[in-house]
Amino acid sequence: MSTHFDFQKLVRPNIQALKPYQSARQDFNDGLLLDANENSWGDPTQSNQQLNRYPSPTHPELRKKMARWRGVEAQNIFVGVGSDEAIDLLFRIFCEPGHDRILTTPPTYGMYNVSANIHNLVVDEVLLTQDDFQLRTSQILDAVTKHTKILLLCSPNNPTGNTYDRADMRKLVENFPGIVVIDEAYIDFSEEPSWTAEVQQYPNLVVLQTMSKSFGLAGIRLGIAYASPTVISYMMKVKAPYNINKLTAQKASEAFEYLDTFRAHISALKKERKRLRQMLQTIPIVHQIYPSEANFLLVKMAMASAVYKQLADRDIILRYRGNEPLCTDCLRITVGLPEENDQLISALKNISL
Repeated sequence: MSTHFDFQKLVRPNIQALKPYQSARQDFNDGLLLDANENSWGDPTQSNQQLNRYPSPTHPELRKKMARWRGVEAQNIFVGVGSDEAIDLLFRIFCEPGHDRILTTPPTYGMYNVSANIHNLVVDEVLLTQDDFQLRTSQILDAVTKHTKILLLCSPNNPTGNTYDRADMRKLVENFPGIVVIDEAYIDFSEEPSWTAEVQQYPNLVVLQTMSKSFGLAGIRLGIAYASPTVISYMMKVKAPYNINKLTAQKASEAFEYLDTFRAHISALKKERKRLRQMLQTIPIVHQIYPSEANFLLVKMAMASAVYKQLADRDIILRYRGNEPLCTDCLRITVGLPEENDQLISALKNISL
């Protein structure tokens, strides 16, 4: 694909004309700050983090750390309230409500549809292949209409756990006429390389990641979008002025000081994922365990709904995915700590159907 991409044809006209709100911290973060109607007496907890002051609107230092981590530039990075904010912003920027369409490849992450419905967008779907949950590239491109603006690909995919063939994904990035979003929430559990560096080659590519999964920081709600500077500038333009709070930004920044621990946790989880698979294979009611490069396994088993309910009665909570396309009688099982997985296996051996 050419490095030139005509965003004028893709971005909603009202977004192009939008004059973003200029927050008080946009220009100055230091000095005698009497510009933002903050409480100069401070917060009652007497925090040393100056929580009476608004956070940075752009978090440049955090974005620099993320850029070094993924081998891109800070101008290629947007930080938001989970990946969900990035998805929401992309729909706002590129899709006209009640007019435009998006493309998804079920079974996949359910928030794509929810967010599209909120924005009154038509969702067109091309199912993954039945046997190995791979992309039907020709059918996806055939499904494109003049109103199709965004294609969403989740790899490793949720709930199936597999990655997509890289050549198929590249074909879609190079031939889809709109924005291609590759959701990499689980990429650090995979042996496949990230697509983040490719955003410098493909201006229509957006890569989503999160600190909720591999970094183990789901509680701080920090998502990341990697894209061309043009796309990032639009996301910065449309987002809320102070979308990331100081405490979230501080915790996210601290995480990059513990990368050795991060890598150790990833390694341990991969080993436990293999052990959990081996233990599940000994359970008679388990019919199939799908390949996974995520931190969970998709498992087909006899009477999955009944199994799900019995386990819930024992305070063991899995995710029932049997209502998803191609996932009949499937449960999604997060890889827990060794003792948690042992408890699950013991409970499964005592299930009565």
